[in-house]
Amino acid sequence: MRGLDVPIARITSPAEAPDHFGTALPVLAGVDGVYHPGQPDETGARLALASLEGATALAISGEAAGIVTGPIAKAELAKIGFTFPGQTEYVAHASGVAADDAVMMLAGPSLRAVPLTVHCALSEVPGRLSPDLIRRRCEIVARALARDFGLCNPRLALCGLNPHAGENGRMGREDIDLIAPAIAALRAAGIDATGPHPADALFTPRARATYDVAIAMYHDQALIPLKALDFDEGVNVTLGLPIVRTSPDHGTAFAIAGRQLADAGATIAAIRMAAAMAVRRAAA
Repeated sequence: MRGLDVPIARITSPAEAPDHFGTALPVLAGVDGVYHPGQPDETGARLALASLEGATALAISGEAAGIVTGPIAKAELAKIGFTFPGQTEYVAHASGVAADDAVMMLAGPSLRAVPLTVHCALSEVPGRLSPDLIRRRCEIVARALARDFGLCNPRLALCGLNPHAGENGRMGREDIDLIAPAIAALRAAGIDATGPHPADALFTPRARATYDVAIAMYHDQALIPLKALDFDEGVNVTLGLPIVRTSPDHGTAFAIAGRQLADAGATIAAIRMAAAMAVRRAAA
């Protein structure tokens, strides 16, 4: 079918999968079409969207214990009418969760990091941050770490927005006016939150030993250290959802798609994390 030297077993329900894993890769029957690895086009986008919609529906219905999504070409999806910034926002919407209450966490063996703002221009970040948003998202993170990762009293370290965490207002007041009040509210609610910490010093080995998750103010503040430390094992997990959703924390890598050059480590890590989360939820 795809030029792969892998036996395939067509199934019609996830419940059939365990019967085939010993001899073949079980694949749900559904929308199909011709696609070209590394060459994004409309057919590939429609296949990707159908897979996302079908997998999400199976998880919401309880037929699947969770979903592991692959990287997508957002520009191609937009061409066929996909209006969400990314898969995270789509899965949240389909699950009945407000976009602000679906929180992206990047997790690897060395670090967990959460960007409080994600797919927006850097110039927009200060305007999107507020004490309420920071507090609410950190509460979601704390609850999810307890429920899905077994951390009963997770330690949250919040990055400052500005260099040196603003240096008492000399380099911007966002750390004083937005982040510090949120930390005070979190601590008053019994959550172990500290900061705002200068972000340039928060990801050293010694600093990482003092917290369970770093709360970053914007996309690259979280993703640069995570990818530098754990690129081949990094997992993107969506917190705050009624379903389990993980993804490898890397992009489409079209330049090497279909050439048997990709490292499967992040995808394997995403599958393992989704399974562990599903087991923990089932046992709760």
